[in-house]
Amino acid sequence: MDSELQRLLEEERRLTEVVAEVDALIAEYPADVALDFSDARGRLVWPVQGALINDYGDSRIDGRLRWNGVMVGAPRGSPVRSVHAGRVVYADWLPGLGLLVIVDHGMGYMSLYGHNEAVLTESGAGVAAGQPIAQVGDSGGQRQSALYFEIREDGDPVDPRPWMNARLRR
Repeated sequence: MDSELQRLLEEERRLTEVVAEVDALIAEYPADVALDFSDARGRLVWPVQGALINDYGDSRIDGRLRWNGVMVGAPRGSPVRSVHAGRVVYADWLPGLGLLVIVDHGMGYMSLYGHNEAVLTESGAGVAAGQPIAQVGDSGGQRQSALYFEIREDGDPVDPRPWMNARLRR
């Protein structure tokens, strides 16, 4: 169990590093996406329809870690849609999260989409709300097809549920 905890801590550390690197890169992109993500609170549509497998804040590894996002079970190949307009700042493999897409929404907000089977966009691309950016998969060592979804504010994970316009079933 301790090796599993160590692996998850290392994956969390690497994700934190990637988010910090992305923050530094955001300044390189033109500021043509002038959006106010905070105004969308409570109105965002889930990136994929499915059942909630793990919820934000749920316990992991006997309570020694918590989920920083949600896992939504969905059929392999289902389209993963950007929850808000923005710019793709990361679209690559990350250990533990598999094929990961990170979209910058401006004003310190980002959304993260992990465990994809395919990425349909690339770093630097602008995306519209609802635009398919990936396909659900099980990359990164998952036992079933699901999407890992996270929202970050100023680099820190926040509960995505208050941002969404509907509840997921469990």
